[in-house]
Amino acid sequence: MNLNPRKKIPSAETNGHLIQMQGVRKTYDTGKVKVDALKGIDLGILPNEFVGIVGPSGSGKSTLMNILGCLDTASAGSYLLGGEEVSGFSLDRLASVRNRRIGFIFQSFNLLPQLTAYENVEMPLLFAGTRARRRRERVEELLEQVGLADRMTHRPTELSGGQMQRVAIARALANEPDIILADEPTGNLDSGSGTDILHVFEQLWENGHTLLVITHDESVARRTRRTVQIQDGHITEDKAAA
Repeated sequence: MNLNPRKKIPSAETNGHLIQMQGVRKTYDTGKVKVDALKGIDLGILPNEFVGIVGPSGSGKSTLMNILGCLDTASAGSYLLGGEEVSGFSLDRLASVRNRRIGFIFQSFNLLPQLTAYENVEMPLLFAGTRARRRRERVEELLEQVGLADRMTHRPTELSGGQMQRVAIARALANEPDIILADEPTGNLDSGSGTDILHVFEQLWENGHTLLVITHDESVARRTRRTVQIQDGHITEDKAAA
């Protein structure tokens, strides 16, 4: 598999960080009770880091992922993405950021079942207004890179779990995002397919991509180059790989 290198992005971000969080809090108010999911998160991510965000169920890692991915907003604190304060973004700007700057990979793949592999990968390019010729070139290039050039016309029900996740990876890469955000990406895969997907992630990192992998699985986290441990809404450990 040949995953093309990504050009290094300029380090115009604050202190060279692509992501910088300071004092980020998230409180859910149900009316009867308030739940503090995040309790003051300080986190910096440099371009071309490969980071595992690890924690058990209820630790706050999913909430952190949603804020990192601009799927939710913080209740307090600062989140700079590429040096810009996310809290100042309009809804349209947030939607554009999610489509163009962040590539999402989910445990459940989130492929549209009525569409082929080709059409699933094409979707972000359609939303971005990419011209038809360039869409075709880009989709074919990506499916070739993830080893599915012969599965372009197959629908998700005609693919294995590992193949569906490869389609999801190709879709995440469609608009050449700054960040790839993966939520439990091997959770629905057998061990062999999971290992293959982690190998794809390692290739992406080696080719210049920035990857954040949210997981409860320590064996997955050990494949990353930096581990951030979250517990009860706090970062309890942040260490580089040995």
